[in-house]
Amino acid sequence: DVQNKVNGLIGSGQLGIFSHGYWGHPAMRLSPEVNLILFAHYLQALEFQRKALQVVGILGGKTPHIQNLAVGGVMNAINLNSLATMNMDRLGMLQSLLQEVVPFVQQAYFVDACLLAASYPEWFRYGRGVANYLAVPDLPVDAKATQFDLPGGVIMDGNLSSVRPMQNWRDEAIRAAVAEDVTHAWYMGEGPQPPWQGKTDPDYTDFREDGKYSWVKAPRYNGHPMQVGPLANILVGYASGHPLTREWTDDAFKKISSFRGPNVTPEDLQSTMGRYLARAIRSAMLSEVALQHWQLLTSNILKGDDTTYNPPVFPKSQIAGLGLHEAPRGTLSHWVVIDKGAFSNYQAVVPSTWNASPRDEKGVPGPYESALLANPVADPSKPLEVLRTVHSFDPCMACACHTFDASGREIAQVKVL
Repeated sequence: DVQNKVNGLIGSGQLGIFSHGYWGHPAMRLSPEVNLILFAHYLQALEFQRKALQVVGILGGKTPHIQNLAVGGVMNAINLNSLATMNMDRLGMLQSLLQEVVPFVQQAYFVDACLLAASYPEWFRYGRGVANYLAVPDLPVDAKATQFDLPGGVIMDGNLSSVRPMQNWRDEAIRAAVAEDVTHAWYMGEGPQPPWQGKTDPDYTDFREDGKYSWVKAPRYNGHPMQVGPLANILVGYASGHPLTREWTDDAFKKISSFRGPNVTPEDLQSTMGRYLARAIRSAMLSEVALQHWQLLTSNILKGDDTTYNPPVFPKSQIAGLGLHEAPRGTLSHWVVIDKGAFSNYQAVVPSTWNASPRDEKGVPGPYESALLANPVADPSKPLEVLRTVHSFDPCMACACHTFDASGREIAQVKVL
């Protein structure tokens, strides 16, 4: 059936994302059978992705810009006697959709990632780059956010035994440690600034190798570049002894070995292949936790707890706040200064900003640039290996898009607050 679909695609001439692939590249060496398995699951993934997005739609509206959030909670009304709100029918639909998606994640995607890792063992040696890792605790299971399903912490210099756990979102270390450097970014100012004091005023200069060359700022943690994302989640969880992380990570190692691949260790994950594998491990973990959180939500509702919103009370004086979350690509932080109930400053330090960071004032590069050093390139005209490493970070550069005309003049500004 999959071969027929492939022939149909070729016959239609509408190859889409396949039209510019580096087919026949010497760095591609999967067998036809493995290629067919992975492509079959790729086609299936499109359907399962739709089911996963239905869950997001029921709970949060349009993705990726969730529509149901409010300061103090969410705007989803809960009333078991109403067809227009969260009721038993919708809870049952959520459960049904999750029960369809979870087996595909655990039995297809996770296993495929292990098969791919076994097929390209050398990529556990390339793409390490920045070996400092940052993850924050996420998925709270109590109202005061003191207990979490996913742990947080900081690892420096790739030393897993040095992990510093982060207990909750009130961690004082991260509040004092984070700053953004604009020395090589197209924004006004020089050197690092704490996000609460940061500005995002464009200053486009054209590309300058020793000057400004990026729309991405350079976040630093106590002056150090950090890698965020699924790999940071897995390394921090494994080093902290988090049971769920260790269970799925060890299972991945066993599967890779059973596919006649290398004996992988947690240290080996600090690589291009490690990032791909970590994303699959984290997806499997989240698929397991998703049904647990559905059960927590359903149990609360059945106990009569239909509260979805706590009205905020802002002090009359100025106050600075920090919100933390593990987004799909890694640590996401929102830094806001509120004065008399209104925002006076707001900065978001997003995952791809950490990973795509340019050089800072000391000339130290960020994770993308560092990870590309010493990567093999078989054909410079078709730099597949460069794409493999950069894509392992799962880049999202939408936050770094700006519109200028040919003379460098800004076209428009959009204010959302």
